[in-house]
Amino acid sequence: MRISEHPILGSVPDKDEVTIIVDGKPVPAAKGEPIAAALMANGIVSFRTSRKTEENRGVFCAIGRCTDCIMTVNGVPNIRTCVTPVEEGMRIKTQQGVGKWQDRSDEQG
Repeated sequence: MRISEHPILGSVPDKDEVTIIVDGKPVPAAKGEPIAAALMANGIVSFRTSRKTEENRGVFCAIGRCTDCIMTVNGVPNIRTCVTPVEEGMRIKTQQGVGKWQDRSDEQG
């Protein structure tokens, strides 16, 4: 579900639809929206597991101050998805703990 009418900001303009790859699966998204918004619009609310307790984490502050929404994006770990805009073909992975750097050739989705 996406917000199309905001009580203060008014109508939200339509954006071009793109496809991102999340854990190996294609997911539709609006170009330029935060990755976290695209994931939540598609029912994905767990973005990483915590390092010590392996608990699922998702959006907490939604302004880039905490690290609850971090994921591995295009092979780079610890990307704050709440403030990172969607681009066509991004490869996003649920991050385990602190994450690890990946070779682009290593990426399988």
